[in-house]
Amino acid sequence: MILRLALAASTALLLTGAPAVAHPAAAPIPATGATTTAPQTEHDKLFALFEDADARELALNPLSRLFRGDEDNADRLGDLLTDSSFLASRTDIKLNLALLGAIDRAKLDATDALAYDVFKYTQERALEGYTDEMRALTEVRPMNHFYGLHTFYPQFASGTGVAPFKTLANYEDNLSRHDDYIAFIDRAIAKFRDGMASGVVETKLTVGIMVTQLDTQLKTPLADSMFMAPTKAFPDSVAEADRTRLTAAYAAKTAEIYAATTRLRDFLRDEYLPAARDSIGLSQMKGGDKLYARLVEESTTLPLDPETIHQLGLSEVARIKADLEKLKKEVRFKGTLTQFFDYVRTDPKFQPKSREALTEDYYRIGREVDGKIGEYFSLIPKSPLEIRPYDPSTEEFEAGGSYQSGSADGSRPGVFYFNAYDLPSRLTPGNVTLYLHEGAPGHHFQISLAQENEALPAFMRYGGTTAYVEGWALYAETLGYEMGFYKDPWNRYGTLQDEQLRAMRLVVDTGIHAKGWTRDQAIAFMMDNSGMTRTEVVAEVDRYIAIPSQALAYKIGALKIQELRQRAETKLGRKFDIKAFHEQVLNTGGLPLAVLEAKIDRWIAAQSGS
Repeated sequence: MILRLALAASTALLLTGAPAVAHPAAAPIPATGATTTAPQTEHDKLFALFEDADARELALNPLSRLFRGDEDNADRLGDLLTDSSFLASRTDIKLNLALLGAIDRAKLDATDALAYDVFKYTQERALEGYTDEMRALTEVRPMNHFYGLHTFYPQFASGTGVAPFKTLANYEDNLSRHDDYIAFIDRAIAKFRDGMASGVVETKLTVGIMVTQLDTQLKTPLADSMFMAPTKAFPDSVAEADRTRLTAAYAAKTAEIYAATTRLRDFLRDEYLPAARDSIGLSQMKGGDKLYARLVEESTTLPLDPETIHQLGLSEVARIKADLEKLKKEVRFKGTLTQFFDYVRTDPKFQPKSREALTEDYYRIGREVDGKIGEYFSLIPKSPLEIRPYDPSTEEFEAGGSYQSGSADGSRPGVFYFNAYDLPSRLTPGNVTLYLHEGAPGHHFQISLAQENEALPAFMRYGGTTAYVEGWALYAETLGYEMGFYKDPWNRYGTLQDEQLRAMRLVVDTGIHAKGWTRDQAIAFMMDNSGMTRTEVVAEVDRYIAIPSQALAYKIGALKIQELRQRAETKLGRKFDIKAFHEQVLNTGGLPLAVLEAKIDRWIAAQSGS
């Protein structure tokens, strides 16, 4: 389960940029009807900085702009993987911190001070990633099977993704973006070669999967390619002559994309794979220990070390396993817990009958959640939520489910994607908890409410830390108990299995990247401690290998939100209002956990009158 925008696009956003240009500093706000300019308040200075910083970031990241529904500069993906984009981004971050340092935080009200703290935190963490040392460990590994523009871009450009295809200009913009994508592929090859020279390389496992992904794309006939799909669904506004011209242009450009994809596939298969690492953990890569330590703090937003997280994970795994033992007795299963897991894995009654049946089950769950949601939330997104399976051409390597955000104005819906590949492995007891996590009230509520809150600065509306974003979604799963969904023991089995998955992630991610675990060791641990199918376990382990530390954020974030709720319930007693608590957690975007904790503590004090 994963947030589609965060993983599908975030690497692209980090690598996207424009040539370095001079950007104006935050400009004073002029007074109207006066001969002299009134002095700016600290609030004015802060929000002028936010606005200016956002404008500069969007100038560097056209893809980010498109995700907001803004078509300015939509003919570009950006100067991906260039020195100019790297230096421009680093310069912008330093400028932001310098301008922030000139603002007196003590003169801000509580809301502005919160925004100040979040901005300072995110900019300082971002700058840590823009050192030459970190660049030498990351940019030379520009893609893998999970983080890669090659998996995101085909759907993005297909007419079914974020990019609009409503006007003739939209079609022309897409053609132009294809040139940036082709340039990215060739620069990625060059970066991989730099890594081969420096000894910082990807794993053989991730490279092998990338080769398979690219093979799959290239096996699709050009005429049936996702890149040609927009030419099969022209809007009425595009004239017949333009349709003919564009169809020919799209075919020619798709042939160029196929040629570039072939270059990448051949390079990875024939040159890079033999030089790639046999090991899978970051600690076994040159400079990997330092990189993993930074990634752990980045993902959790807390000063945690891998060993502490590993031990926490072992403790949580044991606790949840005990709950599964109790459930086994409740359903009167005779046998060991392992046999119980095998029974659920293999009994046909827990397997979807068809893609259509699986789809309808998610529709049913969505309707039932909608009927309960008003009891727990006063803030409801205006953006609708759609439920869709992944495209069959990409589903094999997708997560079990994901969320793609809608637009801030509600005109484009949020989408909950579910995986229908290998149907016997998509066990139905997990459907409720997956929907609560990826759909409502999980990612859809948190991301939509942040985007729709125009009182927030843009970096808080559209940003967010992984620990908060994924922590909220995992916390949202637990609301199924209060909503009554887990009275059904098999739904409860599903949510305990999903909670166990997040606990096991703490053990396995740190095991792989800090303790030298092998892939087989990680797979065995997860099979022994959960009822996941082998297909699911292998996909999870391969994900942790590809994106170190990201999977730590879920459980760490959820535990913090649960801790804060318990604190509020204990201190407020009868004054505690679950709707008000959820509003406080959700109404200021995806905060670093320490900032969220301070905010909730202030709210508790205000509610209690202390």
